[in-house]
Amino acid sequence: MKKLVSLAVLTALLAACAETTQTTGEYGSDGFGEETLVAENLNDAYLLAPAPRYYIGNAYKVEDVQYIPTEDFTYNQTGMAGIIPTELNGTKTSNGETYNMNQMVATSKTLPLPTIVKVTNLENGEDVIVRVNNRGPFVNTRVMDLSPAAAQKIGLTNQSKIQIQVLPEQSIAVKNATIGVTPEVKEPVAEEPVAVQPEPKPAPVAAPTGDYSVQVAAFYAEDSANALLSRMRNYGDAVVVKEGDMFKVRIVNLDATSARRVIDTLRSNEGMAPGLLKNGRWINADSI
Repeated sequence: MKKLVSLAVLTALLAACAETTQTTGEYGSDGFGEETLVAENLNDAYLLAPAPRYYIGNAYKVEDVQYIPTEDFTYNQTGMAGIIPTELNGTKTSNGETYNMNQMVATSKTLPLPTIVKVTNLENGEDVIVRVNNRGPFVNTRVMDLSPAAAQKIGLTNQSKIQIQVLPEQSIAVKNATIGVTPEVKEPVAEEPVAVQPEPKPAPVAAPTGDYSVQVAAFYAEDSANALLSRMRNYGDAVVVKEGDMFKVRIVNLDATSARRVIDTLRSNEGMAPGLLKNGRWINADSI
């Protein structure tokens, strides 16, 4: 018989961030083959936004069942999924985020928080990309619970069999954004100057302008966005755009050729997973 847990207990567990060896409840503590996936249509900026902390945790037990959290970018698992109760809306998750039932988010017993995964409803083939930002559900019959918004997107109304696939590129990007790590850039080695005849300087070329914008990152804190802004100006006309409660760093006024070059450079030099907009509408970053 499924153990019923009061809302008060669930809320307290969500707020608990300390690592323990034994816990109870369905949420809030410390889940086959390999396939490299690339996410498309990551239109929701919060999916790749930095979290208050990057949380893996130690091995722990719930009702004599042991769970071992680990960082696994090849994670690919099937099992049953349910829906996170709407009563938990606004409570704190295990990594310090605020649970928003209208966002594409989910729980996991072992994945790092946050991790970006693709969830497919194996009963109808519908899929959704979600941000795993909480521990649970601590019910052995389920491997994951989805927010009501994510569940609705894949037609999950009660419980369904799903497939969970970690998106490595996006998961690494959100991890780096959270812990503040940027890829090491080696300083160029100075070479002895060589005397050459000066060549005529070409006429200055106007900076390209166009319909494309490359979104680099999105933050809840304006200071974080401004800190990244100065570095992004090396790649073009970088600005901070406020939409809702998010501050989004974008490189704007790009034509198709410049946008392609900026996306490729950010991927190789910064380890980022930038998004692409055309005339303010999201499009596939690899469509140009």
